[in-house]
Amino acid sequence: MSTPLASPGRPRADRTPRGLGAAVRRALPPGLLFALPFLVLFALFMLWPMVQGVWMSLTDTSLAAHEPSFIGLDNYTEAFGDADMWRAMWNTVWFTVVSTVPLVAVALAMALLVHTGLPGQWVWRLAFFAPYLLPVGVIGLLWGWLYQPDLGLYNHLLQAVGLDGYAWLSDESIALYAIVVATLWWTVGFNFLLFLAALQTVPDHLYEAAALDGAGAWRRLWHVTLPQLRRITGVITVLQILASLKVFDQVYLLTKGGPNGSTRPVVEYLYDMGFTGYRLGYASAISYVSFAFIVLASAVQFVALRRREK
Repeated sequence: MSTPLASPGRPRADRTPRGLGAAVRRALPPGLLFALPFLVLFALFMLWPMVQGVWMSLTDTSLAAHEPSFIGLDNYTEAFGDADMWRAMWNTVWFTVVSTVPLVAVALAMALLVHTGLPGQWVWRLAFFAPYLLPVGVIGLLWGWLYQPDLGLYNHLLQAVGLDGYAWLSDESIALYAIVVATLWWTVGFNFLLFLAALQTVPDHLYEAAALDGAGAWRRLWHVTLPQLRRITGVITVLQILASLKVFDQVYLLTKGGPNGSTRPVVEYLYDMGFTGYRLGYASAISYVSFAFIVLASAVQFVALRRREK
């Protein structure tokens, strides 16, 4: 029995989707077509929340049950006059200054030690990088016990040599530096990995030429290795500054911003305003003030790096 033929004047059912897809492909450049899924998700989960956050910062939105109303720039005016907000901003800046230098210098020293050919390199690489893989909850619990005044390891070691212990996390003069030490131990492994990868790309003939000229190990370090690492050092410094300006997790777990707000960063302050004080509109305004500061710091760093490369 023969199969009936389709009517010559009737289009096939699958021609319309194919024609629509072809029309879309002709209308959009190939690169944009491939990037379209990412752009849709970026607009949905990044751009739209940012726009909504800007609008929220211009209202008195609250977690309390009342209808938000438009108040213009009142939240920003209050933020710029808020002494607690500026203190939190200063804590963030000072944490960034104190933590960035050791996180870059120690990572570089660790990478140089491994690159020089220490025996058992895989052990050193694992030991240096493994803490970075730990979740922040583990870091808070571990260093909270290490800094414990009565049973903590550090005070036990100090007392063993006849020294008095410290209230590491409850003394305003040292609490922030204690958090810096914990952050250094936790995150230096990432910078170490970047430096180690960069060291492996330095051409061997540069070292051979320096050795033929009679340069010792220190001269090869200063005149060959460090100049070759200039660009990656700038990149790591920028990334570290940006990460430190957004510090929140370890501070909240170790001190909750205390004692007396001496360690509270700006991210924790806007968290407290939004979810403890129920003032989501004001917290949004603080977040955009902080965002503007981070953008300004990033712009200054990129300009400085570009001038240094010239």
